[in-house]
Amino acid sequence: QVQLVESGGGLVQAGGSLGLSCEASRRTLLMNAMAWFRQAPGKEREFVAAITRGGGSTDYTDAVKGRFTISEENAKNTVYLQMNSLKPEDTAVYYCAAGLRISLRSRDYGYWGQGTQVTVSS
Repeated sequence: QVQLVESGGGLVQAGGSLGLSCEASRRTLLMNAMAWFRQAPGKEREFVAAITRGGGSTDYTDAVKGRFTISEENAKNTVYLQMNSLKPEDTAVYYCAAGLRISLRSRDYGYWGQGTQVTVSS
């Protein structure tokens, strides 16, 4: 019964910024971590960033480290991804996910958003 609703995707020029958000309709004990994944054309789904409830722990893939920031508002069951200095290779469908704990494996997350398109033009 948990649904994740994403917003904030769009088209931006290289070097620009976008902020994504994802709100969970409700929280369960299986949602101790929230994460962002992305899937570019012709590629497998890729881990981007994750955060534990309360923000105690975070993890990022090297490709976005220093440019993207994940954060959360626990009271709103919402996770954010601030993306700065965007590159064309960041172009992908971005998905939010929720699960028991931080993991790099998509199958460890039981709840997923619908995905939102981020396109970075050169």
